[in-house]
Amino acid sequence: MATATGKELRPDGKVRLPPGQHLTSGWPVLHYGSVPRLDLETWRFHAWGLVEEEKSFDWESFNALGQTQDVSDIHCVTTWSKYDNEWEGVPFQAVYDALGVKPEAKYVMVHCYGGYTTNVPLADLLQDGVLFAHSHNGEPLTPEHGWPLRLVVPHLYFWKSAKWVGGLQFLDRDRPGFWETYGYHLYGDPWKEQRYS
Repeated sequence: MATATGKELRPDGKVRLPPGQHLTSGWPVLHYGSVPRLDLETWRFHAWGLVEEEKSFDWESFNALGQTQDVSDIHCVTTWSKYDNEWEGVPFQAVYDALGVKPEAKYVMVHCYGGYTTNVPLADLLQDGVLFAHSHNGEPLTPEHGWPLRLVVPHLYFWKSAKWVGGLQFLDRDRPGFWETYGYHLYGDPWKEQRYS
């Protein structure tokens, strides 16, 4: 439960609300462009780049990689934060383990239906709590919030938790994704207020 001042502490003793953020009980809908119309029968998740072999998963085989549940706070670059989000989906680690990623891969470009991309260091994606979510607070994601699948990287600003994920490209160097080319920070740490470059 949030305090009126937003000064609630995390289990590690640090303040829970990053600087410049305010709490919301709702979940604002923000994205560029229209919501993609997707069909689970034709949906595919592709992985390419610095992997031993390019792979493609249909909905059933992707979810068969493993399931997990996690609870995390989310922090949007537009200054709202939402506590205690319950996620269910495929852990990033399970996807990574299935791909045969080459050692020179250090960064990932996340590709989404609708043409959106965002860049994330591979080391960040391998942290605890990072998953490809299909459900939020016990219900399937709505299309506006990324159905059928969105990435969740809770320790970065929420634009890095891309909606409508369709694949990962493994890279040896960082390069900007969609919002990053328009001036958003390459990394996006909410605790350092890395909003814009």
